[in-house]
Amino acid sequence: MVALKKTVRGNSTLVTEFVLLGLTDRPELQPILFALFLVIYLITLGGNLGMLVLIRIDPCLHTPMYFFLASLSCLDLCYSTNVTPKMLVNFLSVKKTISYAACLVQCYFFIAMVITEYYMLAVMAYDRYMAICNPLLYSSKMSKGLCIHLIAGPYAYGFLSGLMETMWTYCLTFCGSNIINHFCCADPPLIRLACSDTFLKETSMFVVAGFNLSNSLLIILISYIFILIAILRMRSAEGRHEAFSTCGFYLVAVTFYGTLFCMYVRPPMEKSVEQSKIIAVFYTFVSPMLNPNIYSLRNKDVKQAFWKLIRRNVLSK
Repeated sequence: MVALKKTVRGNSTLVTEFVLLGLTDRPELQPILFALFLVIYLITLGGNLGMLVLIRIDPCLHTPMYFFLASLSCLDLCYSTNVTPKMLVNFLSVKKTISYAACLVQCYFFIAMVITEYYMLAVMAYDRYMAICNPLLYSSKMSKGLCIHLIAGPYAYGFLSGLMETMWTYCLTFCGSNIINHFCCADPPLIRLACSDTFLKETSMFVVAGFNLSNSLLIILISYIFILIAILRMRSAEGRHEAFSTCGFYLVAVTFYGTLFCMYVRPPMEKSVEQSKIIAVFYTFVSPMLNPNIYSLRNKDVKQAFWKLIRRNVLSK
C-alpha cells in the first residue's frame, strides 16, 4: 500500500493526499477494466460531441428542444471527464493517489454537475409539456431569452450548491486513514474518513440531495402526467405513437438519477459506501454514454441531420 503522506498541525497529523481503491483490488482485472471504461469513455465523447456538432451546424435542429439537448450533452461530457481520465490512469498505476486539493475539486464538480443535471432534466420535461400540451403557443412561449434563462438557472444553482457542499467537506478534518473506498472523490466515502464531527456535513448532504432530487422529480412527474393526458386525447394514432416514443426515452434516462437517492440520502456506513460504487457506475459512466442514444439518435430529425452531414462531407467527395 502507498505510504501515507501527511503534514503536522499542532497535535494533529493531517492527510494531504488520498488513495483511491477503485472498483477492485484484483490486479488481473485492472487491464480489462481499463479497456472497458476506455471504450465507454470514447463512446461517450463521440456520442455527445457528435450531438453538439449536429445541433450546431444543422438549422433544422435550432429549436428549444435541441438547445436543451446540447446543454445536456455538454454536461455529460464534463461529468464523465471529471472522473474517467483519473480512473483510467489509476487502473494502470501502482500509486493510485489524488491530492487533497484535487480531491476537493473533483468532489465540487461532481456535486455541481449532478445537481445541474437534475434540473436540466426537469427543464427538458417542461419543454416537452409545452410542445405537446400547448403546441400553438410553443414557439412564442419558448423564446430564445426564456431558453437561455432556463439553462442558466440550473447551472448557476447547481454550481453554487456544489460550492456550498464542498465548503462543508473542506471544514472536515482528515487525520486518520487516507484510503477512499471509491473510484473517485465523493461525499459518502470522504465522510467515513473524517476524524472531526460530521453532523453538519451529513445533514447538509441529506437535505440538499433530498430537496433537489425531490423537486426535480416532482417537476418531471407533473409535466409527464399532463403530457400523458394530452397524448391520450390525441385522435391520431401516429401522433400518439411519436409522442409516447419521445417521452418514453426521456423517462428511461430519468430513472438513472433515481438511483442517487440510494447514495446520498442514507448514512454513509461501510455497506452503503460499497453499494454506492456500483450505483455510481451507472450515472457516472452508463448514463452519459446512453443519453445521446436515448434522447436524440433515435430521433427522426437527428437521423436526417446525420445523413445530410454524411452526404455533404463524405459522399460528395
